[in-house]
Amino acid sequence: MPASTFWPEFKTQSGARELDEILDERVFAFPKPTALIQRVIGYCAPPGCLVLDSFAGSGTTGHAVLATNTKDGGNRRFILVEMDDNIARTVTAERVKRVATGYTNSKGNVIEALGGGFQFCRLSPEPLFTAEGQIRPDVRFSQLAEFVWFAETGTGYTGRADSPLLGVHEGRAVYLLYNGILKDKSVSGGNVLTGPVFDVLPVFAGPKVIYAAANRMGARAAREGITFKQTPYALEV
Repeated sequence: MPASTFWPEFKTQSGARELDEILDERVFAFPKPTALIQRVIGYCAPPGCLVLDSFAGSGTTGHAVLATNTKDGGNRRFILVEMDDNIARTVTAERVKRVATGYTNSKGNVIEALGGGFQFCRLSPEPLFTAEGQIRPDVRFSQLAEFVWFAETGTGYTGRADSPLLGVHEGRAVYLLYNGILKDKSVSGGNVLTGPVFDVLPVFAGPKVIYAAANRMGARAAREGITFKQTPYALEV
């Protein structure tokens, strides 16, 4: 039956069949048809927009954004939020991945890739920062390392978080001085960048980004190729 709450040419059943063909299973009874969301995007989200769906569910919005971009060459981006971790991983993310990279549907037909992509992120059970924007005193080095790496590189952190050198990304090294990572070799528990602290850091010959509570190296920092970023203020919380 045509739904009574939106344009009659769109039928809720079509969204369910569409999802079945992509994921080979019935997950939601009445997901919205992708074509419907594409029409909404066409009305209110011109190229370059950021589309937010706070109740991502089956991932129709992400699918529709990629399809609309393919159709008109737009460069829209999207943020999808899904609180159910299992649905987020196995339905929302999996659907967007398949339509972006191409897939074979339940009927054996090869569906061409729409292109584009996404990053899958999980929220921490507890915020790392207080309401005033300061780092919570019980935050571990490994937790802040993940946040710093993502803020600096836009990618997920896969390191061991057992060194102030978090890794090298696109030719620059990313360091974090926090929570005593240098133990007794530093002042202030390893949170302040000084000449002696810098001298015991893992060596990298190229440009360096160093996150710390303060910088006391003066002009030497520029000579060493250091870009200093003060925590927590440089983390844009």
